[in-house]
Amino acid sequence: MTVKPLLDRVLVKMEKAEETTKGGIILTDSAKEKPQIADVVEVGPGGIVDGKEVKMYVKKGDRIITSKYSGTEVKLDGEDYTIVRQSDILAVVK
Repeated sequence: MTVKPLLDRVLVKMEKAEETTKGGIILTDSAKEKPQIADVVEVGPGGIVDGKEVKMYVKKGDRIITSKYSGTEVKLDGEDYTIVRQSDILAVVK
């Protein structure tokens, strides 16, 4: 299935949450922190959003840091993805 985000939205695949602590303690699902680092899978075209022109600064393949609880989680072909606005992206990781 092909997904193309609209306007200033970005489709990302979040990294897996840590399963254990550095000391070796196994974490339960409720104790795991939501990951903030993700890989960009697809990028919208940008355009006019709320009356302002938005230029896209991220590209497919970038590794990014997002706001902790931003975006909408979706499941496509059995895989978990998140759709975020470009404004929810804090940084590109090099």
